Amino acid sequence: MRRARHPKIVATLGPSSSDRATIKALFEAGADVFRLNFSHGAHADHQARVEMIRSVEQEVGRPIGILLDLQGPKLRIGRLAGGPIVLQVGDRFRLDLDATPGDATRAPLPHPEIFAALKPGTDLLVDDGKVGLKVLECGPEFADTVVLVGGPVSDRKGVNVPSVLLPIAAMTPKDRNDLEFGLTLGIDWVAVSFVQRPQDLHEVRAIVQGRAGVLAKLEKPAAIDELDAIVQAADALMVARGDMGVELPAERVPRLQKRIVRTCRAAGKPVIVATQMLESMISAPVPTRAEASDVATAVYDGADAVMLSAESASGRYPREAVAMMDRIIAEVEADPHYRLAIDASGTPAHSSVADAICVSLRQAAALLPVAVIATYTRSGYTSLRAARERPTVPILSITPDSSTARRLALAWGVHSLHSDAPIADVPDMVNQACRAACAEGFARPGDTVLVTSGMPFGVAGTTNFLHIAKA
Repeated sequence: MRRARHPKIVATLGPSSSDRATIKALFEAGADVFRLNFSHGAHADHQARVEMIRSVEQEVGRPIGILLDLQGPKLRIGRLAGGPIVLQVGDRFRLDLDATPGDATRAPLPHPEIFAALKPGTDLLVDDGKVGLKVLECGPEFADTVVLVGGPVSDRKGVNVPSVLLPIAAMTPKDRNDLEFGLTLGIDWVAVSFVQRPQDLHEVRAIVQGRAGVLAKLEKPAAIDELDAIVQAADALMVARGDMGVELPAERVPRLQKRIVRTCRAAGKPVIVATQMLESMISAPVPTRAEASDVATAVYDGADAVMLSAESASGRYPREAVAMMDRIIAEVEADPHYRLAIDASGTPAHSSVADAICVSLRQAAALLPVAVIATYTRSGYTSLRAARERPTVPILSITPDSSTARRLALAWGVHSLHSDAPIADVPDMVNQACRAACAEGFARPGDTVLVTSGMPFGVAGTTNFLHIAKA
């Protein structure tokens, strides 16, 4: 089953999509990667979903990617003795380490790391920014604030500290436990929350040991200051616009989204645009026109994937949401200006043999009646460098590693194929590529197929071979 589009769709599984029939329906509607949100659900729930995904994968004969999304640190106030309170603009309100339940004048905040980073003038946001505070005085165990934006506050509401680099690790004990468990299930990607700097990804890499791709979620303003370094340290990125929009003014998010996508494209790292893309489809069978335009904008920018969250996890119309996203992408790609925009927003290739080959692939596909580009890869590197060039034709990625095939389900324009057939020599490799292109529906006998690989075979990162063949 081949997709008639280049950008991919990530669908989150949850209560509305936890049975095999629905998971298969989501795949058939267009989902390429399934996200497991470990902020919710027990390990047994996620294991059952993985088993169903792999069962569907076996049935349809296509690699399906699985993304484990770690919860990350959750900074919350403690208990309030008398229930919810209402803060008015101008009120004084204290946050401190005292575990005694709070009241209308104070609340416990059991996070000494926050107090260590505060200084007078720092803004604090409570409950996703619904209540705003400014620090007047602070110390290692307290912060006296004034209310700038009033509203109700109840137990366990989240606290955000915009524009401050917090001395908090991205991985919590829960995350480590969840990650170790997920790796035993054979997940393909791990999404790291609360990334503030490239060092936050090092611990994850040490645990993963190459068993999954490491994806950085960009949701903190501090991460933007180190964007280039984080892009280099990660295997892929996610523009987590919901959390980013809490700590940044809403008007800045679109510009940052474009900057992140542009930076990832230049580096050849897959990038997902996520959060509230078809939000109204949680309860309605069709999206708003503004939401459709939002998805289209990410596609025009050249994002590798767009993601559904609550729409497919807990909404009433999970299949319809995936199908709608699929149709929006197809409509954008049918626009002649889409290709002009993709070409105009490309960046110069790196000075490497691999990129020289991949630039040649793109140019040959534009000059010749090429049906498909066939890439042989073990690590996925060749296919990702080819995808970076955003060629006009699909990329048939042939790999002997099933985990690589699944991981590449996230990459723009890549149709991943797991094949462990031995390769005798170059003519045999070319013949196998042409047969696969015909079998997968990308070419017919006589069509032009571009074949690329690394020589010698099986050595990662050695892309140095290009052959123009007839299927």
